Amino acid sequence: MNRRSVLALLAAAAVAAPLAACGSSPEATGAADNGPVELTVSVWNMATTPEFKALFDAFHAANPNITVKPVDILAADYPTKITTMLAAGDTTDVITMKNVIDYSRYAGRGQLKDITPLATKGEADKLNGLGAFRQENGKYYALPYRQDFWLLYYNKKLFDAAGKPYPTNLTWDAYADLAKSLTSGTGQNKVYGTYQHTWRSVVQAVAAAQTGGDLLGGDYGFLADQYRNALALQDAGATIDFGAATTQKTGYQSVFENKQAAMLPMGTWFIAKLLADKAAGTTDADWALAPLPQRPGASDVATFGSPTGFAVNKKAGHADAAQKFVEFAAGPEGAKAVTAVGVVPALLTDQTRQAYFALPGMPADDTSKKAFKPDRVALEMPVGPKTSQIDTILNEEHQLVMTKQKQVDAGIKEMNSRVKTETG
Repeated sequence: MNRRSVLALLAAAAVAAPLAACGSSPEATGAADNGPVELTVSVWNMATTPEFKALFDAFHAANPNITVKPVDILAADYPTKITTMLAAGDTTDVITMKNVIDYSRYAGRGQLKDITPLATKGEADKLNGLGAFRQENGKYYALPYRQDFWLLYYNKKLFDAAGKPYPTNLTWDAYADLAKSLTSGTGQNKVYGTYQHTWRSVVQAVAAAQTGGDLLGGDYGFLADQYRNALALQDAGATIDFGAATTQKTGYQSVFENKQAAMLPMGTWFIAKLLADKAAGTTDADWALAPLPQRPGASDVATFGSPTGFAVNKKAGHADAAQKFVEFAAGPEGAKAVTAVGVVPALLTDQTRQAYFALPGMPADDTSKKAFKPDRVALEMPVGPKTSQIDTILNEEHQLVMTKQKQVDAGIKEMNSRVKTETG
């Protein structure tokens, strides 16, 4: 799934640099400590992704001889552009890993520098999402600087109006019953008890994380309960119909901020957007957080998410400075910088949690804080040589099930069959 950009209102004005075809010359490699260095870092949508400017400014302040020059790429074009750049021998110093699927491909092709020593020193062992960057050879070619995970957002005013207690530790059945009881009105004035977005992860990644199911395994029976729950919400009118949401390109942000839904399962990246919009006065939603609902009888809180990381290009023009930047971004100072703009750092310690909840506009209740301490965060989509093919199959079948073109059992049977036959 693509990472959702956060609003630039939380950061100072960010100036997007034009796309550079190449980084610095290879002759400059290793020159990080010998005079001024211009370090090139690939990014997407610089002007609307404040974490990049926050990190670059903080790093430059700590290393005055190194100036960071962003290589700015449109978010939709990012994977394709980076793949082309690396294949062509581009020397951009630091490559931002937007997802672990692309990372695994680049690492497997030998296009990234081995930075295993950075993954085994300092506080690296505390980095959430670090394991996703460990390759089969035991080496690391990137470090995470942020780690998003899913939880439950809710609109307090809608709960108050319905006379319902705020959610705390819900099962999926209790969540569904609550959503039905919070649904009211008709037509343009209808308020839904929840909004289940159209991404397949809303069903499939949840089920995998909470049952231990393998999304690459070819046996998808573990998805059945979650699909039946999601379809029951639709049938009850407690969430926007999947087909309508897809056709109308419904945005979860507008549904929640405009108080059209009382609850919303979504990733932590949405927090920065809510904080920015509340500060700008574009929404008056009074929101808070709760742990993601769990399966009946669960003894802990399991959720899912994905890390975002930085890697050093194997052909980096300034490899030493690049490694210094990667280590900084993944460390305490990098965590402090991204926390200040509402982004969840990979180094999510008690100290960074405290700083995060001290941000203006953050809810201060105990349940919201508890939501930031899930017991387990599974990788949203496992990484393997067949991941891309399987992702396509699962997404196609997800749409057919959610639009009722296939029954749940038939859809799961087709997933099993297609994954086994089409990926060999």
